[in-house]
Amino acid sequence: MRKNIKSYYLYVFALVFSVSLYYSFVTLQYNPAIVNEIGTGRSAAALETASYLLLFIVTFFVLYANKLFMNRRSKEIGLYQLVGMSKSLVARLIAIENIILWFSAIVIGVLVGLLSSRIFVMILLKIVEKDAFVELTFSIEALMTTVVVFSVLLLIVILQTAIRIKRVTLLALITTTAVADERVKKFNAFQMFLGFIGLISIGYGYYLSTTLLDLDNLPSANVLLFKMVSILALTIGGTYFVFRFSVALILNFVRKSKKGLLSIQDVLSLSTIMHRMKANAMSLTTITVLSATTLAILTLTYISYYSTDSVAKEAVPYDYIMYEDTGFELVEEFDKEGIQYTRYDIDLLEVPADVRPLLVKESALNKNLSTELGIQVVSLNAIQNKLPNIQLQEGEGYILGYDSLSAENIRIESQKPIQFNTSTGKEEIFIKEAMEDRLVPDYHNYGLFTVVVSDSFFQKLLNDPLTVNQKIVGMDLKEENQLIKAQEVFEANKVSVEIPIPGNDRATNTISVESQEDYRIKMLDSLGMTIFISGFLGLAFLIATGSILYFKQMSEADEEKGTYKVLRKMGFTTNEIMSGIRRKQLFNFGFPLIIGLAHSYFAVKSGWILFGTELVAPLLITMGIYIVLYSIFAILSAGYYRKVVKAAL
Repeated sequence: MRKNIKSYYLYVFALVFSVSLYYSFVTLQYNPAIVNEIGTGRSAAALETASYLLLFIVTFFVLYANKLFMNRRSKEIGLYQLVGMSKSLVARLIAIENIILWFSAIVIGVLVGLLSSRIFVMILLKIVEKDAFVELTFSIEALMTTVVVFSVLLLIVILQTAIRIKRVTLLALITTTAVADERVKKFNAFQMFLGFIGLISIGYGYYLSTTLLDLDNLPSANVLLFKMVSILALTIGGTYFVFRFSVALILNFVRKSKKGLLSIQDVLSLSTIMHRMKANAMSLTTITVLSATTLAILTLTYISYYSTDSVAKEAVPYDYIMYEDTGFELVEEFDKEGIQYTRYDIDLLEVPADVRPLLVKESALNKNLSTELGIQVVSLNAIQNKLPNIQLQEGEGYILGYDSLSAENIRIESQKPIQFNTSTGKEEIFIKEAMEDRLVPDYHNYGLFTVVVSDSFFQKLLNDPLTVNQKIVGMDLKEENQLIKAQEVFEANKVSVEIPIPGNDRATNTISVESQEDYRIKMLDSLGMTIFISGFLGLAFLIATGSILYFKQMSEADEEKGTYKVLRKMGFTTNEIMSGIRRKQLFNFGFPLIIGLAHSYFAVKSGWILFGTELVAPLLITMGIYIVLYSIFAILSAGYYRKVVKAAL
């Protein structure tokens, strides 16, 4: 057993890592800081659900690691039988070894998890911006759950090992040094054709993803569902074909282009890669697709977190807002407390309007758009302090609040008319430009845009009996360091207001007026747990899949030990052999990495607009973490190969 711990330390690492990860996560459910600060029923349910997902990751990781571990020990097990041990005795010895190993891993893992759980709690509280003292908490409930889970896993591993020893012949045990997903046949014309199909499938899947939210060409929801299923089928199927056939196709062309003049580096890289990629296509496809999915979820979640400030500013364009005659005590309190602010007084009109002439194209989303949609209208004079660059002529207007999400849902064109319904008939103005700048909170106009018109046209609408007039006052703090004091004053003077519902016979909705900071904190509270869980599970899964790739490379290195021994006897140096191995490692880790990055990029690109306002920074950060993690495993793998090559002679 001592020999195996030294030789197969990564299996021990897999066990300790899995135990510590699971224990530290389950402990979060019982941590007093979590319970007191964000202990809502929804958060508790989210943590419990995530623990089951983590259990799936841990089970997948441990069982796969055990499978590779047993494959590497198959010759040793065969030798035990060769010297006269019965299969049942060998199975019992392996079981005892596993029990000792797992017990040690659980003890070490729980200790590591106990220390790391405090760090995870601090990270979670940092995400949701809660201040609390975090103690090192030992949870009996989490310990019992961890022991039960890993005891069941241990029984599965023991049973898996016993069945393998019982069913596999002695000859197979001695000759098994690596496992492939399937037998590899000679490369033929049909496989070349499938290689082309794999590349084309992925390319077309990427193309479909770029048109997924093209609502102008989306006749129904069924078409959207069909597109989503098609994208999944094309990318997953294409990924398998790429690993199974396309890689061999490309490298076969490279090999033929050399006309038989292969260097030692070519021998150690091209031929090995062609065989390994084909042989392990299924496992590589599974790892790549799951990694890409995990990375996409991580990126979209981080986009939501990264965009919190900008989304809050778009949803509530002022630090504080008051309506009509409600809440004006806030002004007096601000003045009394010496809080400096800039004030914006804005008269708003809700006018029934037909916006269909503005549409680029009728789609399933907007074909039933009302001809009397309640649109918020403001005068040019009212917004000059806020947006001084806007200039208008009679008969012209600007659209405000037309952000990227609005552009995806309702695409409009400038230099087209919008028709307002008045008591004397239809009044038409031409839209000069649509801008992202927002003047009215989302909860006031339900996410619709606002139209800026000339002062004379606004006065005409103001006197019309079909319009509804409402006044808002926006206040922006001049000094950010007064935010805490201002927020305390605002909370003490919070009010509710009746907001007209557009196009609903002047019906109203009672809402509690929110500040920009209120909205931002509310977003953090609702997203914080999701962000933390996604990040935790995502990184755990990426580390697990990277470790599995490393395990497979270790198995391949041991299998090729005889080849390296022959090459060393022929006079090739370690550095010469390692040159070819590094090429192979670059391909083995780099190719799945590139495909995973491409899959996740197009997945994120197709729908990121629904999650936030910032794409580039979150995408680069999450992809950078992914690249760094896989690079570490690639470097470790190359180091193990060097160790094997040096020991070959």
